[in-house]
Amino acid sequence: MLKKIMLMGLMSATILGGTAPAYAQRGDDGGWRVRSDRPAARADGGRSGGEARQQGQAQRVQQQRRDDRPAARVVQSRPQAQWQGDGRRSNDARPERREGWRVLQTSQENRREVRDDRRENRRDDRRDDRRGDNRRDDRRGNDRWNDGDRRWGGNAAVGRRYDDRTRWSSQRRWDNGWRQDRRYDWRSYRSHYSDRYRVGRYHAPRGWNYGYSRYSIGIVLNSLLFSNSYWINDPWSYRLPPAYGTLRWVRYYDDALLVDIRDGYVVDVIHDFFW
Repeated sequence: MLKKIMLMGLMSATILGGTAPAYAQRGDDGGWRVRSDRPAARADGGRSGGEARQQGQAQRVQQQRRDDRPAARVVQSRPQAQWQGDGRRSNDARPERREGWRVLQTSQENRREVRDDRRENRRDDRRDDRRGDNRRDDRRGNDRWNDGDRRWGGNAAVGRRYDDRTRWSSQRRWDNGWRQDRRYDWRSYRSHYSDRYRVGRYHAPRGWNYGYSRYSIGIVLNSLLFSNSYWINDPWSYRLPPAYGTLRWVRYYDDALLVDIRDGYVVDVIHDFFW
């Protein structure tokens, strides 16, 4: 009975301890002792010289492989960008990027300002050109009217030109509102007495070879066109208001012109007055 118990205990210890199987054996002295198939422990850890060399060589190979493996890159986490009030994000970890963005933005704004300045300068140049053209046209027009160009109303014979202030300084200013006065309703009068407006063919003055031009208020006539042979001496017979001072009603082709005979300035015009 005792032998069975000892044998079962040894087997349990062998199984639980993972050791080599052992068994009891009677000795020469008649006692029992445990015998195991595991070899006796050696001073070098229980390994033979060949096994130790192989294991050391394997460790050196593994170490060499670890040394030959490329070093892992260290990834540094960037701080999270913060939103600014203007909608852009700033990154405190990259101040040089923010500075580069400011420089780029400033450069773009400068280029934009330069383009705007160039456009404005071109507009000013065009305005100056137009002003210069207008001044040249005005000078040419004044030369045509004042230096004896008969076609455009130059009046070398009269010479002096009157401005608006001096023209009316010694006489009453002409009022074009006379057309609202029923006494001077020449259209109605002409419908009843049309024969009075049939004054015959107009004969241009000698030396006037430019034909008819449709004049308006403010133009200056050549002195040939308002000589006394072309005056309308009785304006009332045509139901025109009376002329006074230096003003005279003048026939010009089929038009009636009120002219200041001092310089040929046209004060009033009625087109297609005569038939």
